[in-house]
Amino acid sequence: MTIKKSLVLFVVLMCVALWVSVANAQQAAPTPQINLMPVPASVTFHPERLTVDASFKVATRGHSDDRLKAAIARFVKRLEGRTVLTFEPGLAVDDQMTQLIVHCDGPGRNVPSVAENESYRIDITRRQAILKAPTVVGAIRGLETLLQLLNADRNGYFLPGVLIEDQPRFPWRGLMIDIARHFQTMETLKRNLDAMAAVKLNVFHWHLTEDQGFRVESKKYPKLHQLGSDGNYYTQEQVKEVIAYARDRGIRVVPEFDIPGHSTSWLVGYPELGSAPGPYTIERRPGIFEPALDPTREEVYKFLDGFLSEMAALFPDEYLHIGGDENEGKQWDRNPAIQAFMKEKGIKDNHALQAYFNTRLLKILQKNNKKMIGWDEILQPELPKDIVIHSWRGTAALAEAARKGYHGILSNGYYIDLIQPASQHYAADPLPADSTLTPEQAKHVLGGEATMWAEWVTPETIDSRIWPRTAAIAERLWSPRTVTDVNDMYRRMAIVSLQLEELGLMHKRNQDMMLRRLARHEDIGPLQTLVSVIEPVKEYRRYQMRPQTMLSPLTGVVDAALPDAEGARRFTWMVKEFLADAPRYQLYRAELTQMLAEWQESGAELGPMIDRSPALKEIKPLTKGLSEMGDVGLEAISYLRLGQPPTREWREATTLKLDEAAKPYAALEFMVVPAVKQLVQAAVEIGQPRRAPASSTQ
Repeated sequence: MTIKKSLVLFVVLMCVALWVSVANAQQAAPTPQINLMPVPASVTFHPERLTVDASFKVATRGHSDDRLKAAIARFVKRLEGRTVLTFEPGLAVDDQMTQLIVHCDGPGRNVPSVAENESYRIDITRRQAILKAPTVVGAIRGLETLLQLLNADRNGYFLPGVLIEDQPRFPWRGLMIDIARHFQTMETLKRNLDAMAAVKLNVFHWHLTEDQGFRVESKKYPKLHQLGSDGNYYTQEQVKEVIAYARDRGIRVVPEFDIPGHSTSWLVGYPELGSAPGPYTIERRPGIFEPALDPTREEVYKFLDGFLSEMAALFPDEYLHIGGDENEGKQWDRNPAIQAFMKEKGIKDNHALQAYFNTRLLKILQKNNKKMIGWDEILQPELPKDIVIHSWRGTAALAEAARKGYHGILSNGYYIDLIQPASQHYAADPLPADSTLTPEQAKHVLGGEATMWAEWVTPETIDSRIWPRTAAIAERLWSPRTVTDVNDMYRRMAIVSLQLEELGLMHKRNQDMMLRRLARHEDIGPLQTLVSVIEPVKEYRRYQMRPQTMLSPLTGVVDAALPDAEGARRFTWMVKEFLADAPRYQLYRAELTQMLAEWQESGAELGPMIDRSPALKEIKPLTKGLSEMGDVGLEAISYLRLGQPPTREWREATTLKLDEAAKPYAALEFMVVPAVKQLVQAAVEIGQPRRAPASSTQ
């Protein structure tokens, strides 16, 4: 008995020891980094993990329909692609051995709507993952989160133990793609819809008409697309295909027909609608142009009634965007009949005349059960409160509309065609922390849209102008306002950028192809070094610096260079850390020295490459700037390392070199000049008392 009792006691003690060991290991397990984008509303990790191997199966619980099954099939295919595992096809039986249960309460809205419930809950333990959502769209959002959760180590693939409860901050999270200035293929649209779903965007704003092109088939008025498109337009069957493709991914499609301005392409086939005599031709240049519909003639409204009724039947979304922006009214001012009409009706100015036009337009939309959305210019007291104001002017204009009871969405700050960094877009918020709107007024702010205006993009380059920066905008519109860490945003955006490639996006892969084509050679290392620290000029400066038309090839270095150049951002960050390490100047010194030496070498090697490729001649001044910045940066680091201040002659010569390097050429500019200047300034200040850091109000 004594021996038995001893054995029992030993076993008990061993079990207790094992339990304590496991418990301690679990407590000591580090919390996984959140690699999700957008960041969910609530995330709680725990030490368990669910193995993902060849036995991985998915089952549904509750509601299941074709849309949900298709979403699960896409999820499984992408999971196979990442893991190189082959899973058993089809859905499994709902039991304790099934690794993923997708529990959906119901189908949600038959037609995607701004009122759709997109919330979901994920609970992952070592036994099973359960994704629960009230609607199919919510389940689709949760499946994207599960894909982002996939992790791996030496033991294989796994989903970390986690409890996520998530819902979007704003119900309207969109991407506008202008396909009128430069037409985009069906393949381009579909891969971008896939990317939108991956970061939980839910509105595809389809900008279909412009001075440069009319891009949708009209069976009622065929000369619109026949004469106004150069043959590049979407048939109505293709439109239906895009709408169905988007719906399967929980994305609404809101069409835009921009009137009364931006309407040259309408007037090519139907000049009688214009405010000045024709003939009209498709506009080939970028910019704002005079042609506008005549708002005083009944024939115009009869035409719009027929066309918009046709489009209302084609597009199921409850909203239809009428544009309404940038009409300067110059044709109206010069038309005696329009001026007489205004005098007769007591219409005091062009703004009031456009308000009259919008009121007439609204009746047509209401007849077709559509709600009006338009840019800031459409706001007027006579319009009903269910319209949506699309604000390019900013949060102040958006807030003013909300105070008046109008719904609104923000695009100011999200103009991705302006080549601003993701950090700048990330800081733009439809409801900033200092907003003075009451909770009731704030409900009128529905969200926002990234806007991809297409003066300078083709199917070859458009992905690099949209992604990955739009993922930062998607996070701002989905995640809590408190998620604001810029460095962590960039870390996670880099991960998501790689994941987006599996959807067919070309934002990364096409750059090297374009550089090889320009260099006429496979060795593009020096050119890669250059484009890693330059970006296209910001805002609308490209118009003046590199005049082109809509027919010009967009294949130059300016088109291959990316917004938010990663090399420049990394260099700038390392310089900041290096200088903060004074007086040691050790931190990142080796990396900076290597980077600056590469600039030196690449600048010299680019000369022969340019000589054999005339298309590169326009960047020759940039190669000199690259070499000289390498020289200057290395010299400044040497002075800092030795603790010896440079001569006045060196400082003056360096200033001239950096000022020259700061000048843009070929619509390109170096993004590292300020950081190199900081190195120079630090060298100049050797031996001087260190200045206190500038106070921050942020």
